Amino acid sequence: MSDEGYFGQYGGSYIPEILFNSQQQLIESFREAMADASFLAQVKSEMQTYSGRPTPLTYCGNLTEAVGGAQIYIKREDLNHSGAHKMNNVIGQGLLAKRMGKKRVIAETGAGQHGVATALVSARLGLECTIYMGAHDIQRQYPNVFWMKQLGATVVPVTTGSATLKDALDEAIRDWCTHYEDTHYLIGTSCGCEPFPEMVAGFQSVIGEEVKEQAMAQIGRYPDRIYACVGGGSNACGIFLPFLDSEVELVGVEAGGIGDGPGEHAKRFNTDQARFGVAQGYATKFLQDDQGQLQETQSISAGLDYVGVSPILADLEEQGKVRMISARDDEVVDAFKRLMISEGIIAALESSHAVAGGIREAATMQVDESIAINLSGRGDKDIFNIAKALNDVAFGDFIEDYLSEAMKP
Repeated sequence: MSDEGYFGQYGGSYIPEILFNSQQQLIESFREAMADASFLAQVKSEMQTYSGRPTPLTYCGNLTEAVGGAQIYIKREDLNHSGAHKMNNVIGQGLLAKRMGKKRVIAETGAGQHGVATALVSARLGLECTIYMGAHDIQRQYPNVFWMKQLGATVVPVTTGSATLKDALDEAIRDWCTHYEDTHYLIGTSCGCEPFPEMVAGFQSVIGEEVKEQAMAQIGRYPDRIYACVGGGSNACGIFLPFLDSEVELVGVEAGGIGDGPGEHAKRFNTDQARFGVAQGYATKFLQDDQGQLQETQSISAGLDYVGVSPILADLEEQGKVRMISARDDEVVDAFKRLMISEGIIAALESSHAVAGGIREAATMQVDESIAINLSGRGDKDIFNIAKALNDVAFGDFIEDYLSEAMKP
């Protein structure tokens, strides 16, 4: 990374002038905090005593036998407090906001996991909290919205554009421009202007550091491949970056959606619909139409339904240090079911993309090889989407009966 927050040609700071002083304060405070042993000890303590780290690396013997080929291990970020890897970053940024004297945090969220994590830590640290979430995502992830509100956060529905993560991020940036003096923008993924990509990836790197130790203890060496789903890129950066100097192959799995046409997926790689662009404060690969306008995206998972990607991952893929593949919605649902039935692990739909890509390729590998899949979150939040995808009539009947009773005087 350069001094200006660039990763190759990606990254940088393309922000309104009004945010310059606030950004400079954030950069300086972040650098000072990361050089302060007491701050790092506080972050580590909160991760362990509040969030529940370290999360285990689980061997999946039944799934391995069913798939054939490589030995399959799952990194259990679903066991974090809040049910996802998002807590790692939120703890770090929440403590940083307190250190800077900020009284309020704002955040964007897609699947709602970052929103819940932000609301949890805000309650713990005594911070005012506002969450921006696309109206479409609110509909498909309402259980998370319910908990955000119960935790005291203000949830603002975003109805502009496609009413998904991209639009929520736009609104959060607008809020930051208006309230920068007392507000910290607690971004949830490794995107945005400097220092957000580096900062989020840094706090999330605890995932990969733990996998290093766990793999050596359980396998006797590093896994041959590591898989992670890729939306914005925080969980992928978190598990990938500690392995950059190793021989481990790093594989990102994007949302293949329902097809390869415009608006049918959320792939920023292996498609001619994505190219270099500048939006939302940084430069990266964005899905764009012929006029350079950002395209709509589609995914069964709200957390991967994003038009851009981390500048860190864009640069690493360009260098050949990360390989990108994708998984279609139907393959994702199948992978969700296979992991659940064979191992008793209920994965988030986002994470199920990594599972889909991992088991697809594990079948082509040798039995003396191994893979690790980053299970970035658990699937409780997806119960309505999964029930719909599985066409579970009994669940639909239950909801109808429950609402009928609830509406009675």
